[in-house]
Amino acid sequence: MKYTTLPNTDIKVSKICLGTMTWGNQNTQEEGFSQMDYAFEKGVNFFDTAELYPVPANAETYADTERIIGNWFKKTGNRDKIILATKICGPGAYTAHVRTTGFSTEALKEALDNSLKRLQTDYIDLYQLHWPERQANFFGQRDYMHNPNDTWEDNFNEILHTLQGFIEAGKIREIGISNEKAWGTMRYLEESKTNNLPRIRTIQNPYSLLNRTFEGDLAELSIRENVGLLAYSPLASGSLSGKYISGKLPKNSRFDLFPRFAGRYNSPQALEATERYFELAKDYGLSLTQMSLAFINQQPFVTGNIIGATTLKQLEENIGSIDVHLSDELITQINAIHNAIPNPAP
Repeated sequence: MKYTTLPNTDIKVSKICLGTMTWGNQNTQEEGFSQMDYAFEKGVNFFDTAELYPVPANAETYADTERIIGNWFKKTGNRDKIILATKICGPGAYTAHVRTTGFSTEALKEALDNSLKRLQTDYIDLYQLHWPERQANFFGQRDYMHNPNDTWEDNFNEILHTLQGFIEAGKIREIGISNEKAWGTMRYLEESKTNNLPRIRTIQNPYSLLNRTFEGDLAELSIRENVGLLAYSPLASGSLSGKYISGKLPKNSRFDLFPRFAGRYNSPQALEATERYFELAKDYGLSLTQMSLAFINQQPFVTGNIIGATTLKQLEENIGSIDVHLSDELITQINAIHNAIPNPAP
């Protein structure tokens, strides 16, 4: 395994981060335990979860993923060996079964305290805001479109003050954001610098060969401000594993079980780009999975590559990508496909 640190801290994390959002839905607790056991054995010390998980989110399975992780900690006694990240979900119709109060002080306190109980721990290493309260994050939409009817009011300072209280109480160590834009990220940094408030260490956004939108303003921001990317959906919900190539739809795969997740990855452009990357990987004796994950592992702004799997075989290949190095020649050919078909699955 290769390791780095959360930016501007001495917290050592594996470059491969174990994603968990299928546990409690596509995966049982026993399967989740097996994945954590295997990842830990291979040197992965960084786990990412969220109160919202498993996905698809609903009231019946709400926060079951955190419960599974908490039970594993209790069984193994490995809490002090894991850098644990979780998130409070933002407001919206998709999360109305959780709460409708956004990131108010009361909501943050409720969410954190409940996560601590479910995870059977007294602290979180990295506590993240799952997406903005303002209307700025839209899955499947490439660019920002302003809604003049958005009623959100600037509360960055209030949020950071609340999180500072949690840090002082020893409940969290560091903070991060997720599904954010450049403006929101800079506002957090501005508030922390101007008012001596906690500084965000990471930003967890989608990043894959089919969605490199992070490489716009956010990549420069990440490098110059030292805010590390935690890349999620590095295999584009499994599309870049190659299992859907040529119209295949494996039984019990994500797109088979949840067809609504397939839309953004099934456009003609996304399918063509995936086919081209698949053939390119073959030319270099790699699987599409290996090439896709290795590409992310090598990016200078990436702190962690959040891999997720539903089987141990998939997990083994995903974690093994840390040992794959892509040559400059191969990177050039990857970029040629990207230039021809840029960001087909935002």
